[in-house]
Amino acid sequence: MPDSASLLSIGQVAERTGLSVHALRFYEREGVLVDPVRRDPAGRRFYSENDVEWLTVCIILRASGMPLPAIRRYTELVREGDGNEEERLALLRAHGERVSAQIGDLTRCLDLVNYKVGVYEDILADRAAPCRPASSGH
Repeated sequence: MPDSASLLSIGQVAERTGLSVHALRFYEREGVLVDPVRRDPAGRRFYSENDVEWLTVCIILRASGMPLPAIRRYTELVREGDGNEEERLALLRAHGERVSAQIGDLTRCLDLVNYKVGVYEDILADRAAPCRPASSGH
């Protein structure tokens, strides 16, 4: 067990991870923490640095669009220990392919937005240009 100086309260973990206390409890209920959440004699949750590191992995996977059941499965595989690295790799590769496809889609969207911004900037620049008299051929 880690020494008490390195233990973090749920509020400290929320602050460090950017998750709400409610979200931390939700992740606990959903089984996405590798280690069970420990409690002190008064029933208050406490976490280790390893818990914070794992939550950071979960936050990044979730932000990348990985569904909660896939994060749960990945957690189960990690919890089981050595011997299932091929399944972990397959799960992460499949997700990586989905993220790459999303990046491609978002890049196309951004290209369109940037094109439209340029169109409107040109229109507004033309409107703001001072009127010039028609050329007399000189």
